[in-house]
Amino acid sequence: MTVAFHRLGVRRDGDEWIVGRVDSGDFVAVPEEGLLAIRLLGQGMSVEQVRARLWEETGTDLDVDDFVADLSDAGLVAEVEGRPVPSPPPPRPTFPWLQPRYVRWTLHPALHLALSVPIGAGIACLALRPAIFPGWEAALWTGHGVAVLLTWAAIAWLTTGLHELAHLIIARAAGVPARMTLGTRLQFLVAQTDVSGIWLAPTRVRVTVYLSGIAVDLTICGLALTWAYLMGPNPLTSWTILIQAMRLANQLLVFMRTDLYFLLQDVTGCRNLYGDGAAYVRGLLRGRRNTLAALPPRERLSVRLYAMLQSVGTVACLAFAALVTLPLVITLIAHSVRDLLAAVEPWAMAEAVVVLVLVIVPDVLWARVWWRRHGPRIRRATAAVARGLWNAPT
Repeated sequence: MTVAFHRLGVRRDGDEWIVGRVDSGDFVAVPEEGLLAIRLLGQGMSVEQVRARLWEETGTDLDVDDFVADLSDAGLVAEVEGRPVPSPPPPRPTFPWLQPRYVRWTLHPALHLALSVPIGAGIACLALRPAIFPGWEAALWTGHGVAVLLTWAAIAWLTTGLHELAHLIIARAAGVPARMTLGTRLQFLVAQTDVSGIWLAPTRVRVTVYLSGIAVDLTICGLALTWAYLMGPNPLTSWTILIQAMRLANQLLVFMRTDLYFLLQDVTGCRNLYGDGAAYVRGLLRGRRNTLAALPPRERLSVRLYAMLQSVGTVACLAFAALVTLPLVITLIAHSVRDLLAAVEPWAMAEAVVVLVLVIVPDVLWARVWWRRHGPRIRRATAAVARGLWNAPT
């Protein structure tokens, strides 16, 4: 049996090799013998010939049939015996016209140094005059709530777009066809950029991709602080500073796979810190303590520590949603509906409608994105339970 692979890249990672596809973001970690098997198969050797060659050169009796099956499940095998292996096409990148040659300059250290100027200026201005950091009362620049909410929404989505665009541009500069989507993190609807293909890039490039959005946030915040110091505060700078400060604080919630989570995962040398941590907690709850046995020893302590943070953070976040966020949302919707029904003036009606839209639309989008991700698994589980009840003896 002969095998043909999709276009693969490799990178050494400790004692193993990361092998995968940049276009689809599918990767596996294999030992030295596994990499040799992939290279021999890629040269047109049959499974039987590769097994014999590995035994001759390394003394390893690798079950190449099972190895190929695992690679096929991972989406790396294109053909077996000349027949195409069915697999979903790679996701379409965002802004496919944005070629790496157009944005490769964004990886130059000179740009990173230049960004430190507005960031440093903002820090200096804040240190010289701490009062330029606004309170919430500064952001409430008018008694018309609709104007305040629209200002907040416009600045929040604009700066979010710049944050994600930074990830996209830096990843594209490294040759990774990244794409921007909406996603969910616990109860939050988030914009996100899939840069899975960056796994094969050098460490400096990976770190640059992870931190590019934070660098943009710090730059915007630094510029707003400098403007407030030189020209005095105004509603736009106040909202910008507050929104960027909240976004930077949210990056610390690494139990939700923020940008700092991916940096932490890379620094600790873990391949799937979030997934392994969740599996470890589920195993403990089911009385199993050997769920980390398959991981390399260097990853186990990091996963255990992260699992503790993940558990505490998730419980606290969901509790906050149940005790604070949900009652607040219900109250806002109830008040807005009441105001809408009782409103006489067009401005009051518009204000109630804007509040309803800004509250309800994100929740509807969250539910849609969440169901798209988890719905198939829920339907399978529900169908399995239904079959079990149907087939149960009466």
